[in-house]
Amino acid sequence: MRPRPCPPFSVTVSIDDIRDARERIAPSIVRTPFELSETMSALTGLQLYLKFENQQFTASFKERGALNRLLDLTRAQRAQGVIAMSAGNHAQALAYHGRRLGIPTTVVMPRTTPDSKVELAMEPKPGQISARVTAHATGLLTG
Repeated sequence: MRPRPCPPFSVTVSIDDIRDARERIAPSIVRTPFELSETMSALTGLQLYLKFENQQFTASFKERGALNRLLDLTRAQRAQGVIAMSAGNHAQALAYHGRRLGIPTTVVMPRTTPDSKVELAMEPKPGQISARVTAHATGLLTG
């Protein structure tokens, strides 16, 4: 399976796209359990199952999407690097996998982002490239 350029705003996702993504990310992602939650089932009156994505390195399912997109970049796109705007889990996932894959990564965070989240996105592991974090994006996020 070779990387293919994706339109940045493509909304059509086929079952083959999903299978390809699963294959691409499998070596780097924890296969997390999907288990019945007795408590949530009792509260809702339904059989409710939870996917334990908190077992990923960054403790979030956001790792799956960030990694898949990075792995799907062409060589030229990887060399150019990536930029994203996020105040939390996506920023951490993108920064972590960008560092791991050697892809230059810039993350724009709102000024109100807690220092702990900024530090997690910026903190490189030994031998890895640090993500560039810009935490000066006033007025870019609403809601």
